[in-house]
Amino acid sequence: MAQVPPPLSLPKVLVQLTPRMHARPGGTVVRVTAPDQNALMARIALGDRDAFAELFQHFGPRLQTFYLRGGCRPDQAADLVQEVMLVVWRRADRFDRNKAAASTWIYTIARNKRIDRIRRERRPEPDPDDPAFVKGTFVASDAVVDAAMVREKLLAAIDELPEQQAHVVRAAYLEGKTLKVIASELDTPLGTVKSRMRLAMQRLRTSELLGGVTP
Repeated sequence: MAQVPPPLSLPKVLVQLTPRMHARPGGTVVRVTAPDQNALMARIALGDRDAFAELFQHFGPRLQTFYLRGGCRPDQAADLVQEVMLVVWRRADRFDRNKAAASTWIYTIARNKRIDRIRRERRPEPDPDDPAFVKGTFVASDAVVDAAMVREKLLAAIDELPEQQAHVVRAAYLEGKTLKVIASELDTPLGTVKSRMRLAMQRLRTSELLGGVTP
């Protein structure tokens, strides 16, 4: 059973270009012969909106059926029809009746638009906000591996510290807490916490586990 295309909804720019067509109740479809199509194209090239409205009435529903039969969703088909007819309006002056009929020219545009849509769906436009495209965010894989190794060595060295010193270092470097916050959580004088941090850093700098890596 043939698929009946839904009524075309026109974007603002096409409503402005085709006032008479849009105002007709029921969206009456007209048939335009090949000679008439060429004549309409010539008028459209001169900016004749009535000629464009008549051409749209003829090709709009046919193009939508063409896209629906090609597997497009109704909303995709409607969008593509609008894109095609905008191209027709803007490039009518490039149409050469000696090279092809108006219908051939218009359906060529329609096929190209469909191909462009398929390509965009299969290969989406790059997202400029993707971290991969933000300058300065790229980190080489070997750098990531090196950083992970350093972290492992640092954690092993911290585990070798006295528990009170290790707690301060973990809270400061792994949890991002300030010494003042750490002192408050431990209910310990801030000077004592600073002293533990100082002693911990001295031990870490001489730790064999770090192998010369300065924390």
